[in-house]
Amino acid sequence: MMNLQTLLASRPWRAPQGMPDWMMGFWKRYSISFADGRSDLKTHVCWLQSRNFTIDLRLPQLSDQVIHKKAWAEYSAAELAVLADYEGWLAPSSWDGRILQWHAAEASLQRHNRWPEPAQLQRIGNCMMEFCPSNAYVEDWRLQASVPGPLIGLRLLEERSLATAQRRHRGGGLIVCGDYAALVLGRAHSVDSTQPLKPEVLAAVGQQDKLAALLDFETSVAKGSLSRGYEVILSSRPGRMGQALLSLEGFAFGPDQADGTPSLVQRFADEHGEWERVFVVDTLETRLAFSPTTPWQAEAQAWYSQEAATLGRYLQQLY
Repeated sequence: MMNLQTLLASRPWRAPQGMPDWMMGFWKRYSISFADGRSDLKTHVCWLQSRNFTIDLRLPQLSDQVIHKKAWAEYSAAELAVLADYEGWLAPSSWDGRILQWHAAEASLQRHNRWPEPAQLQRIGNCMMEFCPSNAYVEDWRLQASVPGPLIGLRLLEERSLATAQRRHRGGGLIVCGDYAALVLGRAHSVDSTQPLKPEVLAAVGQQDKLAALLDFETSVAKGSLSRGYEVILSSRPGRMGQALLSLEGFAFGPDQADGTPSLVQRFADEHGEWERVFVVDTLETRLAFSPTTPWQAEAQAWYSQEAATLGRYLQQLY
């Protein structure tokens, strides 16, 4: 067993296909504007991209979040109503050179697809514009500043107790992209419904087991490094802010998949016992630039320089 940084150095592995470099990293939504003329600049929306899957987290502003960790049965109906509207998911993604398509989510807090449209993308600098084909909305995403660093994408198959073999999570995964990382831990068992989550949560107020089956799910985004660890900055789970995202120790390569794709096993302990996670590797890349700049034509650069006195009057980097 070794830490994730050592494992990465021992056997880098790049996905043979997938998204281009300019799409990689942690994108935070700056705004969404709808066809009715209104815009939202307050919802926390995070998009982290690996070569072939996406992690997404959507939360209200901090003052409207449920912050404190309690047993599920101790949350009030008002608190559960807020938690049941959080969004977090991991889904396979594909890119045809013009359209980014998300396929059926491998793990999702919400049980129905709230965002069914694919994305038409155009990036300039650190700004990624996403247009939906129906013209219902446009989203402005900003690449979050990061030093050059690793790109790691791992899809979680399951997490089980080493003592009892009881499954705690199934589906989800981990993305590490330079200064940022995100973790998704799916429910232990699938929920056979595509109906909205909120009504069933509110019908189970005070019922620990029912609420646990519905809400024992996590999507967290963190900041840090492979050498220092990653600290949670946003999470769908109350009480996770400021905690370590996950242990970076206890990793080892498992058997390769039939197509030669590596797998990883992680063993770790917490206050509830000792656990094993099994991952399939999407990509293990030691260094990516995560550059805030994009190419532009020489004529455009000349124009920019010529008009710099006015064009650059109030320039700043927006995140």
